[in-house]
Amino acid sequence: MLLPLVWAACAAAGFFYANQQHIPLALAAKLFPAILLEATFYCVLGVERWRARTEKLPPALLAIGLTAAALAPYSAATIALGSFEWRSFFWIAALAGLASFWYVLLPHKPASDILFLLLMAIVMVARVFHQFYPSPHPKIPLQTLGQLMWIRTGALAMLSIRRVPGVGFGFWPQAREWRIGALYYVISVPALAALAWWIHFAKPRLPSGWERTSFLAVATFFGTLWVIALGEEFLFRGLLQQWLGAWLRNEWTGLIAASILFGSVHLWFSHFPNWRFFLLATIQGVFYGLAFRQAGSIRASMVTHALVVTTWRVFFV
Repeated sequence: MLLPLVWAACAAAGFFYANQQHIPLALAAKLFPAILLEATFYCVLGVERWRARTEKLPPALLAIGLTAAALAPYSAATIALGSFEWRSFFWIAALAGLASFWYVLLPHKPASDILFLLLMAIVMVARVFHQFYPSPHPKIPLQTLGQLMWIRTGALAMLSIRRVPGVGFGFWPQAREWRIGALYYVISVPALAALAWWIHFAKPRLPSGWERTSFLAVATFFGTLWVIALGEEFLFRGLLQQWLGAWLRNEWTGLIAASILFGSVHLWFSHFPNWRFFLLATIQGVFYGLAFRQAGSIRASMVTHALVVTTWRVFFV
């Protein structure tokens, strides 16, 4: 029952977006199969009972499946658009294969983990997928398909092959995780808003039109929760904060170190070095880390993260 609902939501969101951005519906329809494929694979990542089935497969067979699944949305989109390129196809296959087979071929040790995270981060920060997914329209960021593919491939390699414990990975937070995430959001917003205004990063605004604002807030929250926050909280809180705390033998040092690393990634946002975003993101990372620490699950820090991003995009400029 879940997949039909997800597909219907994707269709409704796609139609609304195409209408708002004046994208020809015939062009949007060509991308629909690729979007449904990616949504289906992404659901396997986030629905725990589905992901548990992948863990029953032999690691090498699962890695082959992850690599093939990485190529399917690209092929569906570019064949429909007439922009398929073998060079891009092989590069995507190489990157996805490298991530998928990483823990099949290498030992499950800290050195392998660090190199794997560097691989995942470098590919995202370097915006590698922008060159492989040519956008057919200025308002269609087709590279998003590549970014989603990269998140789910790396996360599934970690969760189903590496078997990382103590993450609390999933799409839908439990009641306790909602409460903890909301609590740290309420605590953090005054400090973050004051800092953003003081360093001239952003200033408050009153949005116009409650219907449009409400839709924007809901869409931004869930889009952030299930994509941006899911990937970033898994990496920085679920993995790095735990690992750094263990390696440094102090969980608070691990929390601060992971927050600084989280802020460092934002140095490349818009321009380099974006020190304002670095400072703000580092402080944000502390609150996200506190939510994760209290809940023992990234779903709580995802809630804090998504609420902060939604507040920023809706009520600040």
